[in-house]
Amino acid sequence: MSPNSPLDVICVGEALVDFLPDVPGKPVHEVERWVRCSGGSLANVAVGLSRLGAKSGMVSVVGQDEFGTFLHQSLRSEGVDVSHLRRTEEGKTGLVFISLGADGERQFAFYRTRAAELFLSEQDVDAGFLARARAVHCGTNSLLFRDAQRAMVKIVQTAKAAGKIVTCDPNLRLHMWPDPRELQDVLALIVPYASVVKLSEEELEFVTGLADPEAGLASLAKKGVTLPVLTLGAKGAMFLFKDCFVRVAAPVVPVVDTTGAGDGFMAGLLYGLTRMYADHAALLDSGIGELREVMGFACQVGARAVTQLGAVTALPRLAELEAVLPRRLRASRS
Repeated sequence: MSPNSPLDVICVGEALVDFLPDVPGKPVHEVERWVRCSGGSLANVAVGLSRLGAKSGMVSVVGQDEFGTFLHQSLRSEGVDVSHLRRTEEGKTGLVFISLGADGERQFAFYRTRAAELFLSEQDVDAGFLARARAVHCGTNSLLFRDAQRAMVKIVQTAKAAGKIVTCDPNLRLHMWPDPRELQDVLALIVPYASVVKLSEEELEFVTGLADPEAGLASLAKKGVTLPVLTLGAKGAMFLFKDCFVRVAAPVVPVVDTTGAGDGFMAGLLYGLTRMYADHAALLDSGIGELREVMGFACQVGARAVTQLGAVTALPRLAELEAVLPRRLRASRS
């Protein structure tokens, strides 16, 4: 990828190494052999976008260690721009061991205390790099330290000021926060700059203070979010746009592992938004029918992500989705 070539989406946040069991069905402590793959919500979305044919970039921090080298090489091999995947000796690359028990419940063993991802800072804010993208996508799991919080706020401010589509998927990991109220404070700083905020049903009340889906989405709209989105698992998703609530169904698929469902959904959503709209102003001029098709496509991508073990294993290539590619997206393909 050329150093100055345009990008569709820049993802800002955690990049980790996921370890998956070679044979599912056992708790973490009983797994004998593990398979490594790139992980972290923002890295997963970057990979998902690249597989769909979009040009994605990554802003994150990994360790000056072998796992950092693995992530750098793995993401680059997927076509992700890693020019801003910074290496540091301040922390080690974060690791997550994930197992799917016989009852279908996921188990996680996190090794990310003072992980490299947490050392995001203002040195990672590159306005020139952000200017190359149509959209900037962010999360919250790398924002435990104040330097990282300030950096993320500056990134979303810079992106919004430049007219970019700013998207946020908090992807809450409350166990990381000594006081989860600090995370709510961080979200209060980021959300007003977001064009799109995507929440799961489990996250809605924590982020908005409201358990009712329509009330929660409406509260995000009042904070300035153009397109609040709520994912509903197997039931699909709903969104609010210009005072209209819309529900979109998800396809029925065999579910193996739901770990990457939200990241797949975001990859599909960002692919659609950046194919349809050049910037935030164009998104504002959208119609409900267009957004319904984009959201349906996002559900298709998210559904495929759950059909194999691991967050990125089943993220699809665009050729696999030709039969379900909406007409408007088909017409917008370059």
